[in-house]
Amino acid sequence: MNTLTDDTRAARLLCLVDTLAAELHTDAPHAVRVSMMTQLERDLGFDSLARAELAERIEQTFAVRLPPDAFAAVTPADLLKAIERGAAAAPHEAAPPAQALSEVRSEPPLALPGQARTLADVLQWHARRHPDRVHLTLVENGAPVTLTYGALFQRASHAANALRALGVDPGARVALMLPTGTDYFVAFAALMLCGSVAVPIYPPTSLAQLEEHVERHASILANAQVSALVASASLVTVAHMLRLKVPTLHQLVSSAALVPTQSEQYAQPPFIRTATHDLALLQYTSGSTGEPKGVMLSHANLLSNIRAMGERMKVQPADKLVSWLPLYHDMGLIGAWLAPLYFGFPLVAMSPLAFLARPAIWLETISQHRATITAAPNFAYDWCARRVPGRQIAGLDLRSLRFAFCGSEPVNPGTLRAFADRFAPFGFDARAITPVYGLAENTLAVTFPAPSRGLRIDLVQREALSIRGEALAARAEDDPLALVACGYPLAQTGLRIVDDNRQPLAERRIGHIEFRGASATAGYYRNAGQTARLTHDGWLDSGDLGYLADGELFVTGRTKDLIIRAGRHIFPDELEYALAQLSGVEPGGVAACGEPDPRAGTERLVLIVETSMREAAGRAELQTRVNAVARRLCGAPAERIMLVAPQSILRTPGGKIRRAATIERLRHGAPPEKPAHAFAPWRQTFALACANAVPLTRAAGAWLRRVARGTWCWSLVGLAFPAVWIAVTLDREPARRWRTAARACRLVLRAVGLRTTLRGAAHFDAATHPVLAANHTSYLDVVVLLAALPEPVHFVAKRDLSRRPFVGRLLRALGTRFVAREDYGRSLADEATLVECARAGETLLFFPEGTFVAAAGLRVFRLGAFRAAVLAGRPVLPVAVRGARTALRDGHWIPERSDIEVELLEPICAHAADFRAMVDLRERTRAALLAKCGEPDADDRTIPVEPAAPPVTTTDNAAASR
Repeated sequence: MNTLTDDTRAARLLCLVDTLAAELHTDAPHAVRVSMMTQLERDLGFDSLARAELAERIEQTFAVRLPPDAFAAVTPADLLKAIERGAAAAPHEAAPPAQALSEVRSEPPLALPGQARTLADVLQWHARRHPDRVHLTLVENGAPVTLTYGALFQRASHAANALRALGVDPGARVALMLPTGTDYFVAFAALMLCGSVAVPIYPPTSLAQLEEHVERHASILANAQVSALVASASLVTVAHMLRLKVPTLHQLVSSAALVPTQSEQYAQPPFIRTATHDLALLQYTSGSTGEPKGVMLSHANLLSNIRAMGERMKVQPADKLVSWLPLYHDMGLIGAWLAPLYFGFPLVAMSPLAFLARPAIWLETISQHRATITAAPNFAYDWCARRVPGRQIAGLDLRSLRFAFCGSEPVNPGTLRAFADRFAPFGFDARAITPVYGLAENTLAVTFPAPSRGLRIDLVQREALSIRGEALAARAEDDPLALVACGYPLAQTGLRIVDDNRQPLAERRIGHIEFRGASATAGYYRNAGQTARLTHDGWLDSGDLGYLADGELFVTGRTKDLIIRAGRHIFPDELEYALAQLSGVEPGGVAACGEPDPRAGTERLVLIVETSMREAAGRAELQTRVNAVARRLCGAPAERIMLVAPQSILRTPGGKIRRAATIERLRHGAPPEKPAHAFAPWRQTFALACANAVPLTRAAGAWLRRVARGTWCWSLVGLAFPAVWIAVTLDREPARRWRTAARACRLVLRAVGLRTTLRGAAHFDAATHPVLAANHTSYLDVVVLLAALPEPVHFVAKRDLSRRPFVGRLLRALGTRFVAREDYGRSLADEATLVECARAGETLLFFPEGTFVAAAGLRVFRLGAFRAAVLAGRPVLPVAVRGARTALRDGHWIPERSDIEVELLEPICAHAADFRAMVDLRERTRAALLAKCGEPDADDRTIPVEPAAPPVTTTDNAAASR
């Protein structure tokens, strides 16, 4: 023993631990090296039987006899000390296989998570390989806050634990109403780990928006059937208002509730194995509140689009992105966060409110952090180019930028040229300007230009475009329409231009933009009508108009916004931009709309212009100038001009003009001089209170019914339990005890509205004395199995229950066998007793998961049941319990009316009698139950990264890896 160095001895031990972990987790890739500080139970799932197997292998390999306290070892480091204490009795050591030693020393190559199938896989991949790498820097008041991959993973894991404990199941829709901040990133990542579906919505920025916010988002959340809403503490009132209006919304979760307590710092969450085509995100598109359209995006959609964008951009390790884009919008969420999360380069994020309050902070942050990538809609570039004071941009250095993406709204060439010209003295390279085209229905991006190409402008004839729909080349002196090229389709994305009959058009012909590919949505959530209008023969209609030239896309406008007046097509975007440059017009405060003209059979051009001017002469002069611009660009003046107060034009959360809603509101609703949402907060609160009177009454009635049901259920239990306890504990006949308890359970279940059905009874052959293995979901499981099983069995339970008053006596009378959990020595003795019981012909029933939690999911199985079956030569009979968790979830005390099914599956036999046969039997049984129990795969055998410290104001690798 003394001839080996400490390093060699440690390497051999780690090889043994790593090999056994791989054998135990045959269906889960063992992707992380085991360290000396890895916890055997928490991190590797080694139960008492696995520890016994490890101890046997250690004694054989090192030729030592381990002291008894080795079974209580927490980490391999503890085992190494135990080996050293036993060295006196071990003069020789067996050499480990050379291949195993090489595996211990090998380092996985650093690469992108190309094999990741879900966003959760991406996060875990980065957190395992470089937990100390800074992923996120939040620019807030005071010093910046940094978050490493390891810290994000740890905090998200704790938050996932909290959400799962509240009953947030895989596939559940959960709304996020959080401002840009650490809580948002942690909560979204937690939903990824839970296998849940995120539904981002924007928080109200002021009380003046309260009524519109509640009305708009109540319809969205109702359409999404959200079961939980995560909100900041400051939005608790809004959250309660939404809860009253959304019948499915049961849980309101404060972001503070997702922060772990000190005792929860190292809790291991049950990770959910989500399929690549499972829904990951519901992105609600901009538009009216009448019919919400939730774009269904799967993990496959998201990863395909992110990978395609990175391929076109030629992402580099030194890249860094600065963004103020809102995280409830696809450009901010997917392009500005999830893409850096995937490619592993840092993101510097700030609140949209910070940009709106002081736009120069965007450029200052790019300069300070030497960012290579940024993105914003057209209005942000326009504001910086024309309105930011010179004193605020002195000293900027923008030489680092490789990409300045412009998207999300129509791109104006004049804006981008002005931006490039103003910031050229600060090192900005005009070739970084990158107009792109995309929409939520294709996850995010559809077309990107080649890197470092800069602007490509197409000058086209106005008459040919507006009358014949042709994009014919024009000369600069002919007052042409300038259109910006938005690039070529990304990989795995098809693009075409079609006419009204969906027939493909030649290049330079205006038509409907259609797309298809790996990033395309399957449709709108619970909206079959809109989905049918979206898809045609495998192609999706973008709702936009445009043309192709040399294979590159040029967008001319939205189909629904196109104004057709006397046969001439008027695209609002250029007209709105030109009018917004007039003095006296609020920045971006123009909407060009069409309204029907019944007498002429065409549309009238209506121009809505926001202005602060009050004097009649000034307003009349502004109208004259507005008409002059309209006459120049459209060939005739507008039929109607409406001068309105600032903020009267309605916009989507992403900043797009809601033209139809605006003109309808101004025509029939609020007066032109007063914005529709500008009513006093107290008036809006009063209106909401009146509107919520009916939901409040309904909620009070539901509460009273629930109290009545709880009283009835617990009264039954209070009457039945003493009678059953007396009858069972005093009866001397074991079979009659079982029948008495089973009959009582059936009566109580029926009385509380729980219908129990048994399937597959033919698979229960009592003569073979099978070992039963059932999934564990609820306190009802034992009651249901007692009521449903055709033959008496011996439940296997934790020894703590035997010491509980009344319950312990009843369980012993029913023949329950008990096993210690915490005392490893006693646990091994109890396991040996169970083997003898099985050999003696007892029919044992195990819950191999050991326990249950509120969150749905089939957890990892312990080996006890399968060791007993293998050593006693008995088959395993899987028992699938469905519906018990729904009826009575952990943490709830009033059962819901429900149907519960118990299905006995085909028996499974072992093929050998060794340790590997036990593991194989366990995995085959678990696979059979997973297919039938209706629960997702809660894979809590995924090995976590070492705990990381909370985010700090400066990068501190030592603290981050503690």
